[in-house]
Amino acid sequence: MPECDVAILSDDELRDEILRREPVHGIRIVGVDGPSGGGKSLLARRLAELTSAPVVEIDDFVSWDDFAGWWPRFDEQVLTPLLAGRDARYQVRDWARDWRGGSLGSWKTLPWHPLVILEGVTCTRRETVGRLAYAIWVEADPAVRLARGLARDGAEHRDLWERWMREEAAFFAADGARERADLRVDTSER
Repeated sequence: MPECDVAILSDDELRDEILRREPVHGIRIVGVDGPSGGGKSLLARRLAELTSAPVVEIDDFVSWDDFAGWWPRFDEQVLTPLLAGRDARYQVRDWARDWRGGSLGSWKTLPWHPLVILEGVTCTRRETVGRLAYAIWVEADPAVRLARGLARDGAEHRDLWERWMREEAAFFAADGARERADLRVDTSER
C-alpha cells in the first residue's frame, strides 16, 4: 500500500487511481478516514470536485459523547442501502440546537450514485473491509491536530478534544484502519 503525500499525486492521478478500482456491488465507495483535525474534510471536498461525487459526512452521525456507537445506524441507513443499489436515507445529528450533537434532527436523502465519498473519523473501520473500493488515511501530528481543532471549535473545548483524541488513538490502534489504507496522507506541514 502506498504511503505518500497526496500532493505528490496530481488531481488527475488521484482521480484515476480511484476510478481504476473495481466497484463493490456496482458502486465505488471511497472512505477518507483518520483522526480529527487531520484534514479529511478538505481532501474529501477536493475528491468530490474531481469526481462529481457526493460526500457523506460522518459528523452527521458521530457526537462528542458517542465516539463509536453510531456505526450500526450509519451501516443500516447509508452503507447497506448504497451497496444494494438504493438511495441512502439517514437522520443527522442536530448540531444547531445541541452543540454536543447528542440528539437527532432532520433526515437527508442521498440518491444512489456510482461513486460516493465517506468522510470522517472511523469511516474505514474494520466493518468496511470488502465494502469500500478505496480507503484514504489522513493524519497530522497530534499537536497540529489539536491546534486546528481548538481554532475551529474554541479553546473552551480543550477537554473534549483531548478526551476525543485519546478515544481515537485507542480505537485506531485496535482497528488498524491506517495500515489497511490504500493511500496515506500526512498534512502536518500544511
